[in-house]
This record gives sequence, structure tokens and C-alpha cells, in this order.
Amino acid sequence: MDSQWRAKRLFPFLGILLLLSLLYLDFNNSNNNYFSFPIFLWQPKMGFVSTNSTQFIIIGDGGGGGVSAFYVNGWNSYWLMMKSVWSPSRSKVSEMLKRGAQMGLTVCRTWAFSDGRGPDALQVSPGLFNERVFRGLDYVIVEARRNHIRLILSLVNNLAAFGGKNQYVKWAKEAGVNVSLSDDSFFSNPVIKDYYKAYIKAVLKRKNSLSGVRYSEEPAIFAWELMNEPRCASSSSAPVLQAWIAEMAAYIKSLDKRHLVTVGLEGFYGLNTTNKSEVNPGIWAASLGTDFILNSAIDNIDFASVHAYPDSWIPHADLEAKTNYLSNWVDSHISDGDFALRKPVLFTEVGSRWDVDGKGVHERDVLLKLVYDKIYESAKKRQAGAGALIWQLLVEDVDRYSDQFSFIPQDSPSTYKLIKEQSCRLQRISAGHNRARKPE
Repeated sequence: MDSQWRAKRLFPFLGILLLLSLLYLDFNNSNNNYFSFPIFLWQPKMGFVSTNSTQFIIIGDGGGGGVSAFYVNGWNSYWLMMKSVWSPSRSKVSEMLKRGAQMGLTVCRTWAFSDGRGPDALQVSPGLFNERVFRGLDYVIVEARRNHIRLILSLVNNLAAFGGKNQYVKWAKEAGVNVSLSDDSFFSNPVIKDYYKAYIKAVLKRKNSLSGVRYSEEPAIFAWELMNEPRCASSSSAPVLQAWIAEMAAYIKSLDKRHLVTVGLEGFYGLNTTNKSEVNPGIWAASLGTDFILNSAIDNIDFASVHAYPDSWIPHADLEAKTNYLSNWVDSHISDGDFALRKPVLFTEVGSRWDVDGKGVHERDVLLKLVYDKIYESAKKRQAGAGALIWQLLVEDVDRYSDQFSFIPQDSPSTYKLIKEQSCRLQRISAGHNRARKPE
């Protein structure tokens, strides 16, 4: 009797162990069918990010009902979905997110698009998706949440890499649609706009195969980005782009009222924005059809996005000239957030090469510190400078996705230290603002 009683007590325990073993094997097996168990039961509770005038706030973080200030120190790793398609390479994604969290980084911007043909294409043709790639994106989101990282998910590329707007135009032409030769028809042609809206709906309504949580209800998603670096072939298309931003932002809000929306702008000022032409890196920047203030002022755009690439935009300048330019660029956009837009300003790409001058000074550190210091000073005053995301971070053996601005943080100790210090001081500011917010 005693042995039977012990066996009965042991069976439930063994059953739990067996279930956990199956879950582990299923989650890591390269041939799995994505057994849909509610993994979210083990995921941390997170609140949704919102805005309060020029600041980001988190509502109910950790499961509570409170509101807390949130300043962003983040990074770009555009390649996460692509490396999550096949299970053997998923460890690289997990490692990147873990290292980001260890540096105190809180937001990662990455691609939620790959349009066209090929084994890593998410959208093979309009409305037709590769489920394996979608499950790769599922994995990115689950791993981000597990590491307390929030994601900015970009929905289409302006450039031809990974399909981009050019692929949408090609699809329309192949379908017999009367489309102009210019890629600007992406912003105006009704059929192409319907293609893009169908894509948006498929992504937002997606139920994660690993967690069971719909993307539109996932707090680990910080924001939706309409396009990576939208540009027009001609400045005459500026009104068309403005209308497209308004239409697509409103469409996202009709499907998902919980997440923020941003454009994905580089931050250039348009021809009609007075007293701002000298802030642009050159005359060429005003001819691209974008306008930082007009595009960002649209009602359903929750925060303004800006990029910063002095090495590319003023390539022949010395470090002093780049520093002066970048200082003015950052100041101008933060000021616009405070006074013209009344919205947070997030520098979603800050990139610089690892150049060393004659005195041994690392230019990337100088330029990155300048941006970080201005964000810090703005945050201390509760102004619109809401954070910055460095472009871009890698881990070992993902060289395929490298560019002239990419680096492994651990291989650059001085930059690694800068990143960690910025994370720490922004966390202190958030904590101080949150204490001040609480009633006595």
C-alpha cells in the first residue's frame, strides 16, 4: 500500500516533467511543427507604451495599473527575422536580444518585411505568405519579450533590399495594372495601396504560433513603422506621400489602437519649411518629397522618427564639421518636438563608421556621445528628446547582414561602455520622474 501511495504521488510530478521536456524539445527542434502551447504563461508581464505630450510612458508595466516614464536607449538589428527562419540560427537572435538586455537597452528596431521570392521571403506575392518565415517573426517577438525588450517593427522598405516598394510596383505591373514607371506610384496607385493594407492587416491580426498572442495585443511591440526611410523620386510627389502617411496611419489605428505608429523618416526638412533648409545636410535633402514637420504632425503619427548619418550625408567633412552638423541636427529636431509637434522625438538610427583620427580618437564614440548627451539633457528637462537607437549591432557569425556602420559591441569596449552608461543614466532619470509622479 505504501509503495502504491508513493507511486500515485509521483505520477503528477513525472507528468509535469514530461510536459516541460516536450515543450523544450518542441521549442528548439529544427523539425518542429510549432506545437501551440501557451508559452506566454512563462513570459514577463509588460505594459503598453503610450505618449503623454512629448514623453513616452508605460501603462501598467509589470502587471500593475500605474503609469511610468520611459526613455529609450536602443539599437537596430534588422536581421532578426531572417535569422529566425531556420532553427539552427535562432541562437544568434536569442544571443543578440540577451546582450542588448545586458547593456540595459530596452528597444530594438527590426524588419517585419521581406517581400518577393526566395526562401527568406515573408510575403511571396500580394497576400501570400511563407508560414515558416512568419514563424520566425513569432520567435523574434517571443524572445524579445522574454528578455524585456520592446520592438519597433518596420513594415516595408523604401529601398529595393528585401523587396521594398519597388517589389509592390512590380507585382502590380505583373497583374496588368496600369502603373507609372516611377516607384512613387507605390504611394498613389489604389491597387498597390490595397496590397500594402492587406499586408498590414495580415501582420497586425497574426496570432503568434508560439505564444498564442495576436500581434495587435502584444505589449513587447513598441510601435509600427510605416516605412524604412521613405523617399520620393521627385519633390512633386510630396503631397502624395503626405496623403499616404495619413491614410496608412489611420488604417493601422483602425485595426490596432494599443500600439504607437511612426513614419520611419530620416528627418529631412522640405522645400516649404521655412528657416530649416540650413539644417539639412545639403540641398539634395529637400528634394526627396519628405518633410519632417509636416509628415510627423499627422494626427495618427504618435512620435517623430529621425536618422543621423553624418559620415554618409557629409562624407568629405572632418570630425569637427561632422560634430557641428550633428549638434545642430539633433537640437533642431528636439526643438521641433517640443514646440512645433508636441510629440516625442526618437532618433531611430544613429550610425557612424569606426574611424580613428590622427590623435587616436574614435569618431564613432565622439558622435554617439554627442547624441547621447543631448538626449540625456533633454530627458532631464522632460523635453521631447525621447531616446536614440544605434545602427546597428551584430553578434558573431552574422556577417552577411553587416554594413559599414555595423559592429559587435563586445569588440568595441569604448563604445560598449558608452552604451551602458547611457542606459544607466536614462534609467535613473526615469526612476526620478516616476518618484516625482507618485503622490505624497
